[in-house]
Amino acid sequence: MADTSDTRTPAQIEADIKRRRAVLAETLDEIGVRVHPKTIVGDAKAKVVSNIDNTLGRAYVGVNRAVSDVKAKFTDEDGAPRMERIVPVALVAVGLVGLLALGTRRRKG
Repeated sequence: MADTSDTRTPAQIEADIKRRRAVLAETLDEIGVRVHPKTIVGDAKAKVVSNIDNTLGRAYVGVNRAVSDVKAKFTDEDGAPRMERIVPVALVAVGLVGLLALGTRRRKG
């Protein structure tokens, strides 16, 4: 059987009660801060900002990779332009702009 007698003095018991009250008060204060609306809103904002930063970072990496891929198709290893690839793309772009301009003229006239 376990000994259930308390050999502490009344002063030790009072000190223990004061210490436990202080710990309890601190715990209640922490809970009060955590459930305070401003804290909840602040935490939510921080999470949203973190998610946006993460999404923008991934988007930046993706765009940077795409630009690098396109650049690699239109330049050689030394960085010089590859005219055999640039000229056909430029001609197609000029043709599309011309068709759009022609279509706009026909609608107005």
